[in-house]
Amino acid sequence: MSRRPARRPARRRSRRPDGTEQLFLIVGGLVIAGAVIAAVVDFVRAYPWVPVVLVLLVGTAAAAWVAGRRRAAQWERVRSQGLRYALTHLDALHHRQFEHAVRDLMRRDGCTDAVQVGGAGDNGADVKATDPYGRRWVIQCKHRRAGLSGAAVGSPDLQVLNGTGRPVHKGDVVVLVTNGRFSKPALEFARSQRLHLVDRTMLGDWASGSRPLWELLRAVPPPRRPPSG
Repeated sequence: MSRRPARRPARRRSRRPDGTEQLFLIVGGLVIAGAVIAAVVDFVRAYPWVPVVLVLLVGTAAAAWVAGRRRAAQWERVRSQGLRYALTHLDALHHRQFEHAVRDLMRRDGCTDAVQVGGAGDNGADVKATDPYGRRWVIQCKHRRAGLSGAAVGSPDLQVLNGTGRPVHKGDVVVLVTNGRFSKPALEFARSQRLHLVDRTMLGDWASGSRPLWELLRAVPPPRRPPSG
């Protein structure tokens, strides 16, 4: 004997409140809100010192927050001015962290707008900055995990930087920084195209000292304006 398939229970459709119910809901909400406001007013009349205390507490908290932000900014300026990196530390960085380290060194030297821009579609620039003399710096970073033992940076990398550093990024000083070394063709190409190279030796001097990069490089373009401050 065949069994009939069990019938599924019919789903109840949610009923939307009609206009009268909506009106009652609105009126009820207004009544509740009015009662709450009246209770707050009565409380304030009975205890007028409470709002004053609350305002003082909020004002104190806001002042403490602002002071904390100022102290943090001051400590960051002190830290950046005294920033030092050892070459062994730079070798251990990820290539993106290496770019951030170069950015921080430029900030230490007074380039307050230094920014890390390396990534997809960076057009050969990893760090951009403006020095206190108004010169625009465009820097490409090539990190070598093995330092001097790693592959030498060749002329193809410099050709990319040369093609974008001035025409695209409007750089006055176009630099390639590495914790490794450069090939002989790269050195010759850089000289012919007025590109600046920072190899492992110069990077060590720059990162561990307090002299800005433009004092370590040769034939840097003249200032665009007097130093700020």
